[in-house]
This record gives sequence, structure tokens and C-alpha cells, in this order.
Amino acid sequence: LFFSLFFDHNLFDLKSEKMKQLSTKVTSNGHGQDSSYFLGWEEYEKNPYDEIKNPNGMIQMGLAENQLCFDLIESWLAKNPDAASLKRNGQSIFKELALFQDYHGMPEFKKAMAEFMEEIRGNRVTFNPKKIVLAAGSTSANETLMFCLAEPGDAFLLPTPYYPGFDRDLKWRTGAEIVPIHCSSSNGFQITESALQQAYQQAHKLGLKVKGVLVTNPSNPLGTALTRRELNLLVDFITSKNIHLISDEIYSGTMFGFEQFISVMDVLKDKKLENTDVTKRVHVVYSLSKDLGLPGFRVGAIYSNDDMIVSAATKMSSFGLVSSQTQYLLSALLSDKKFTSQYLEENQKRLKSRQKRLVSGLESAGITCLRSNAGLFCWVDMRHLLDTNTFEAELDLWKKIVYNVKLNISPGSSCHCTEPGWFRVCFANMSEDTLDLALKRLKTFVESTDCGRMISRSSHERLKSLRKKTVSNWVFRVSWSDRVPDER
Repeated sequence: LFFSLFFDHNLFDLKSEKMKQLSTKVTSNGHGQDSSYFLGWEEYEKNPYDEIKNPNGMIQMGLAENQLCFDLIESWLAKNPDAASLKRNGQSIFKELALFQDYHGMPEFKKAMAEFMEEIRGNRVTFNPKKIVLAAGSTSANETLMFCLAEPGDAFLLPTPYYPGFDRDLKWRTGAEIVPIHCSSSNGFQITESALQQAYQQAHKLGLKVKGVLVTNPSNPLGTALTRRELNLLVDFITSKNIHLISDEIYSGTMFGFEQFISVMDVLKDKKLENTDVTKRVHVVYSLSKDLGLPGFRVGAIYSNDDMIVSAATKMSSFGLVSSQTQYLLSALLSDKKFTSQYLEENQKRLKSRQKRLVSGLESAGITCLRSNAGLFCWVDMRHLLDTNTFEAELDLWKKIVYNVKLNISPGSSCHCTEPGWFRVCFANMSEDTLDLALKRLKTFVESTDCGRMISRSSHERLKSLRKKTVSNWVFRVSWSDRVPDER
């Protein structure tokens, strides 16, 4: 025992000395890797589900990947071998692409990206390719904007619930801070003026200088697009406070429920704010990771009307470039307007069908979701399955679902939701058979609980009541957004 204690003590001293020699980035936990969001991934990687090799393994429902339309892209590649083979008119351009490329990006690719972004927005707005900065995914794009807009210790306001990775992307290396805009299920988690003002005042109480607001539109994790009312409110707010607005629109091509996606660029145009100082303080982040299902290609973009931001962000992009081979391939794909039109339409159809499948399966287990119209996930209400209305009870339920049911889903607390019992559940990163199995496992678990047995005894009455409540809440939302809900 003496030698064991002696060894442990000296090992601790060695680790402490080692930590003194390293930067605080290395020794701190600011990356957020200890979040339940990331811990669920780690548990999945230990025991991943496979239909043949590991049928009792964990099913990954915490990863927002779009795997529903690979066949469309692979079909295009088969019909366009020059693009995939790095050829132009049948002649190899491998050497041209392999050599050094300017970090401003290929003009033809930036043009294709701009036109694709316009197409998603119904060609109601335009994007100048010269104002696009390429980045290695939206993670890099958002961090670059933080470096451009905020000093260490400055704050950005983010509506809750928000993507857990933002704690890493926006804060870890930049030193920026996040102050939450607390949103409530009472109005479908919509942003309100009072919530914006309270967050702004809270930042000042903490001694933080507010440099802007960042929103995801459509929302991750809610799966809902911002209404025109919310977008007008945001633009008016940043105008009055003389601060910035970052609109992360990486899910803009996944709208499947109602009319076309409304971008903050639409609102700027409608309010006749183009070519004003306000426009220079509104920045859009985009990526091909979600709409095209290509996160491994690492293609992101910043769009800004501020020339200084574009210049600085372009210089910073040298730390996270998009390969010339990737740019060449995707410029050919995105320039094929017939393909992009067909792809966007089919992608939205498949997402809508898959979302319906998830919602229907959850309802059969007595579980409802926030009504959604975009994204690769649903915001699932499991508050009735909590032992108590606490975040401790939420984590207890999450652990049961991860370790016993073997489904990796993301608890609302990891998304900074202020109400215990909400979970993000992804549906587009697996086959229909795998989704059906996941829903079967979850239903079996719910029915095994005391609450589940109660649900089973009065399932018809409960689901009828829940549907009425959902419709009532949605009517309330529609009265704000002037939208007619599509049939589920």
C-alpha cells in the first residue's frame, strides 16, 4: 500500500509538472468534450450497431448526417466521370489541381456555391461570389467570424436550445463568451423581444460587451425555421443595439414542411436595408455538410457585405482550406442546374417522409415532438417519462436510453434547454429498417416503465389529448408567422 501511494503521488506530481509546461488550451476542459452530447458518441463508438455483425449494438441517433440521397449523387458521378477522375474534356488536370492554389478559392467554385445558395432561397436574393470566403466546414466558418468580430471576453447572444458544438466552435480558441437567449416551449421555443432584451441585460450585468447575436436557421436542434416575425425582430434588435447578426443557414436546403426557406437576406431585401451599414453587420454561414450530406468534404462558407470582414476572413482561411480537388468536383456538380433542382426537390421529399416515420413511431409509444419543418432531427418531448421535473432526472432517463435501450440521443441539457425532458433525435443517418428497430426498442422501454404502463392503459385518450395540445400550440405559432401548416 505504501509503495502504491508513493507511486500515485509521484505520478500526480509528474502530471502537474507536465501541465505547467503546456498551454491552458491543452489543460482546460473548454473544448466541451465532457458534454453528454459528446459522451453519447463515445459510448456509441464502443458498441456500434450493425445489422449483421452486431445487431444488439447501440444505434446512433445523435448524429445529424443526411444519408438519404447518396444514390442521387453517386448516379451523377457515374454520368460525369471527368469530374470524379479530375479531368477536363477528357484530359487529366491532376497536376494543375495538385499544385498550390490561392486561398481565395477557385472562382468557378465560388460562383457555383453562390448560385446554389440562391436556388435554395428561390432566387429571391443574390450572392456575390467575391463576398464568399471558403472554410473547412461551418465549424471553421463560425470560429473565423468570432475571431473577426469579437475580442476575448466579448459575448454573443444565442437562443436556446442551441447546437452543443457551439460551446467549442465559438469559445474554445477565441475566448469569446456565450450568453443564452432563453426560449420556452410555451410558444414553440420562438425568439421574443423580451428574451432578447433580458439576455442583453444579463450580459451587461456580467460585465460582458455584446458584439452580436448568432442564430441557426433552420434551428439545430429544434428542426424549425425562423419565422419572418422572428427575423424582423432580430434585424431590428441588432440595428438598435449597433451589433452584428450571424445567421448559420447550413440546414437551409432541408426545408420540407411549408413554403420555401426564408433567409435573413430576404428580410434585408424586404426592409430595403441593402447597401446600408446594417447589411454590413449581417453575416451568413453556409455548408454543404447537411443539404448535400457531405460533411467529410469539409466545405463551408462565410458570406459578408463587409469588405474588411471578407478580407480578414480570407486571410484566416489559409488555416483551413478546402482542397482544390474538392472544389473542382463540386463546382461541376453544383453547376449542373438540372441536377441541383432535382436533388433539392427529392431530398426534401425523402426528409419529410423519414420525419413522418419517426414521428409516427414515437406517437405509438406515447411520445410527441415539437412540430418541425426542416433539419435532420426532431425535438422530442419526454417530460412525462421523468421521475421528477429536474435535469438530474433527465440525465437518469438519458443514461437508461443509452445503456439499456442502446440508443444514442442528445439530452436537452446538452443543448442548454431550460426545461428538463426534451431530447434531440436524428432520423436521416440510418436506413428505414434501423429506424424501425430503434423505435421498437424505445417503445418496449417506455411500456416497461410505470409511466409507460399507464400510457398503455389509456393510450387512445392520451394520444388524442397530446394531438390536441400539439395542434393548439401550432395554431398559436401560426398566428405569429402567418403560415398555413402542411398536413403531417
